[in-house]
Amino acid sequence: MARRLFILCMVLLPLTASAQFNVDRLIMSGRSALYYEDYILAIQHFNRAILSKPYLYEPWFLRGVAKFYLDDFVGAENDCDEAIKLNPYVVNLYDLRGLCRIRQGKYEGAISDYDRALKDSPSAQNYWFNRMLCRLELKDYEHAHHDLDTIISKWSNYSRAYSVKASVYLQQKDTVNATVWLDKALEKDPYDAEMWMTRASISLAKEQWKDVDEQLTKAIRLKPNMVPNYVNRALARLNSNNLRGAMEDYDKAIELDPENFLAHYNRGLLRIQVGDDNRAISDFDYVLKMEPNNLMATLNRAILLHKTGKLRDAIRDYTKIIDQYPNFWMGLANRAECYRRLGMTAQAELDEFKIFQAQMGKRVGMQQRWSKEQLRQTRKKSEIDMSKYNQYVVEDEEVVEHEFEYDNIYRGKVQNRKVETDYMPMYTLSYFPYANVIKSYQVFDNLVDDYNRKNTPKPTIRLNCNPVSMTEEQSQQMFALIDTLAAEIQASSDLQQSKNLLLRRAVASSVVQNYADAIDDLNTCLEIDNNMALAYWHRAVCLSQEGKATNAQVAETEIREGAAMDDFTKALEFSPNNPYILFDRGNLKLAKGDLQGAIDDYTKAIEGNPHLAEAYYNRGLARINAGKREQGIEDLSKAGELGIYSAYSMIKQNAK
Repeated sequence: MARRLFILCMVLLPLTASAQFNVDRLIMSGRSALYYEDYILAIQHFNRAILSKPYLYEPWFLRGVAKFYLDDFVGAENDCDEAIKLNPYVVNLYDLRGLCRIRQGKYEGAISDYDRALKDSPSAQNYWFNRMLCRLELKDYEHAHHDLDTIISKWSNYSRAYSVKASVYLQQKDTVNATVWLDKALEKDPYDAEMWMTRASISLAKEQWKDVDEQLTKAIRLKPNMVPNYVNRALARLNSNNLRGAMEDYDKAIELDPENFLAHYNRGLLRIQVGDDNRAISDFDYVLKMEPNNLMATLNRAILLHKTGKLRDAIRDYTKIIDQYPNFWMGLANRAECYRRLGMTAQAELDEFKIFQAQMGKRVGMQQRWSKEQLRQTRKKSEIDMSKYNQYVVEDEEVVEHEFEYDNIYRGKVQNRKVETDYMPMYTLSYFPYANVIKSYQVFDNLVDDYNRKNTPKPTIRLNCNPVSMTEEQSQQMFALIDTLAAEIQASSDLQQSKNLLLRRAVASSVVQNYADAIDDLNTCLEIDNNMALAYWHRAVCLSQEGKATNAQVAETEIREGAAMDDFTKALEFSPNNPYILFDRGNLKLAKGDLQGAIDDYTKAIEGNPHLAEAYYNRGLARINAGKREQGIEDLSKAGELGIYSAYSMIKQNAK
């Protein structure tokens, strides 16, 4: 009788907790959602916390973080304003608001935020750096230099400060000092792509084409997806007569950015140069689709259409130019020739008469052929001079973009999870269908199916892997389900019924990433029935996920991982060959650094389900990391065959 009374008290305990405890849980769940980049869900948690206690600054701040990563910079700034009113002594608030203002181009406001932040945290390197970049955006070079000198004096090994100082000198047209500071930067860190890009921009200004090629090649090795590097290197290669290399660079630039104007335009000119007229036309078609009124591109296409015999289309393009420039004699002459070839003699004679009048006035000479010197000349993108139609285009002003720094722990941890996110995540109980983008079927598991058949929960419990972020409507549905289940638990006096309601609420809580409440419910559930395999399994998953999402100490993380391992082992006692539990335990072993143990569990999972694509994928990566590259690639190949298409990119990365 005493045990039954204790269990009932445990069931009702979450409902009688203090409001402070509930708000703390909401904030913790929101932090977890931030960690997993589920920003919509995070906002829902913080909305509830703000509604309960609007005088706490933390939910305002954290909701601002979520909005910042959703690119809602206005909303994030407003939340920071509210948080600062409630607690003006938290430095991170000024940092976040400064970044929101930067994204909106409010550099003066951002500078005032960093001024305030630096009063309390004068040793925060990123505050100094971001304030300096704001001053650079405002072309306040004097104060930018002052900030850079301070950064260099405090952090003498911070190579980015040296490279940005070079950029400031470059913007001041002082290439001598820019070169000196770049050399210092490269001494500190020869693996910074931004420095090589800045160095290349100096060489580009001096038309030192060989140096540009070498420097941008180094930058591309370090940052292979920066489109301007390929466009600029192509220009250097053109001037070094490396036409094949230039074409490869333009192709790569367009592959990375299909709408890149310069790459399409210049590749069109290069194709003209090598006699590939039809494909040159397709490039200028694309340019004119982006900029229908670009007369320079129109003229190039007109000449190509004329040359390839598409005379009516050529006349259309020549006419468009002549309408803007009635005395464009080359256009008139070419259009007259098109008219004659089509038998339209009257129209041809009108154009020829205009040219004859001009020749009588000695206002026009012979059309020049493309010389080698002309082919290597360039014009600015905004420059409109019809005599320069055959010149390669460069940006009006070469600018090396600098990245602002944000040392926020939530996003920072997400970025640092690169190794973890390479692996497919754990299977978990959910109310949402299988969303792993592999095949359009629902995962079947005996444990889950038996539970649904015996208890008919609504909604049905499912097994999921890597669920997509919920919409606002879906998250509201989950919160409503939690409230409904809470009321049913409070009204229930039947332990068996309470046990099932607790499991369902635990699943709902984990779906909204409130792992602490889910674990509490599962603890109580197992007090009622310590033979419930699903509860052990799901508690193990929740313990694993909570450990990742919280900023826990190493010892605390190890305790959680140990408890999760015990739960997986217990669940496997009830379902010894369950491939999904084995897969999840393998993931936990990976997190603990036990590669061989993980490989063994994945192997057992595959024996239980030979079509479990995630197990092949994770075992493949684990084998590669364990030095068994050939076996790992074989597993990745099987995972790709079963539908995990990202496996092919991993094969490519590990092929050499």
